Amino acid sequence: MIGRVLKSTGSWYQVLTDQGVMLECRTRGKLRLEESKETNPVAVGDLVLLEPDGEKGIITEVQPRKNHIVRQSTRKTGHSHVLASNIDQALLLVTLIQPRTSLGFVDRFLVTCEAFGIPQILVFNKRDLLDQEAIDWCYDVMAVYQKIGISTFLISLTEDEDIKSLEQYLSGKITLIAGHSGTGKSTLLNRLVPSAHQVTAEVSGSTMKGVHTTTFAEMFAVDDQTMIIDTPGVKEWGLMDMNKGEISDYFPEMREKRLNCKFGSKCLHLEEPKCAIRESLEHGEISISRFESYLSMVLGGDNRK
Repeated sequence: MIGRVLKSTGSWYQVLTDQGVMLECRTRGKLRLEESKETNPVAVGDLVLLEPDGEKGIITEVQPRKNHIVRQSTRKTGHSHVLASNIDQALLLVTLIQPRTSLGFVDRFLVTCEAFGIPQILVFNKRDLLDQEAIDWCYDVMAVYQKIGISTFLISLTEDEDIKSLEQYLSGKITLIAGHSGTGKSTLLNRLVPSAHQVTAEVSGSTMKGVHTTTFAEMFAVDDQTMIIDTPGVKEWGLMDMNKGEISDYFPEMREKRLNCKFGSKCLHLEEPKCAIRESLEHGEISISRFESYLSMVLGGDNRK
C-alpha cells in the first residue's frame, strides 16, 4: 500500500492510505538509521510504502520528496529536523506584540523556504491589539516584503473577513503554517478547520511569550483539495546546509544584483570593493533590516529568535 503521513509523534505515524483508511504505523529500525543527518527520517506530508501489521502498518520506504522544509535541530548538533514535505507553500504567522517576532527570525524562515523553492506567505496577526502608530509601522514592514514578491497580510483572527481573505490563498494547496508559540497558529487552524479542535492558550503574562499548545506536526483537510499542516511553535530558526557564498541567492532582491559584484560569486558583500549589493543598499534598493539579517546569517550571529 501507499499512503500519506498526516501526523508524526516521533515513534508512531498516522498514515492515510490510498484506499482512504487511516492506519497507525511505525518504521523499521533500519529505516530510521538511513537518514543519519535527519532527526526524523519520516515527516508529515511524506508519501510512504506500507506493509500490514495486524490492524496497524509498517512503513518500509519513503517515496522521493518534491520538496521539504528543514531547520537546525535543537537537540542534535549538525542534524536537521524536517518540519514537513511535499508542500505547495509556507505561511509564517508573526506578531509585533504578545509575543514579538523579530525580523531576523522572519528572514531566516523566508530564506529557508526560498532555498527549497517553496513560495511564502507572511501574515501579521493581532491587528486588534495594535495602536495606529504600530499599524503604520507594520504596513511599512509589509511593503518591504511585498516589494520582493511575498504575499503579506495584517489580520485579526477574530474577523471573519480576514479569514476569508486568507482562504483564497490557501484553496487547493498544501500549506505549512509556522511561527512562534502564541502567534495564533492553533486559533487560525480552528477557524479554517473547526473539526481540528486544537488547544489554544494565552500568552504568558510574565514573559510575554507564547505557551506551547501544539506538540507534533499534523496535517488537516480544509476540503478535498486543501490541506493545512500545523506545526509546533518554533522559538528560533537555525539554518542548515548553507555555505556563506550562497546565502545571498536566497534573498530575491540580491539574487540578480550580486552578479554585478566585482568579485562575482566570491563576494560576500561585506567590505569587498565594487560590491553591487552594498551599492544597492546605499541607494535604498535593499532594505536595511533585510541586509542586517543577511549579515547575521553570513557572520554567524545569533539572530535566530
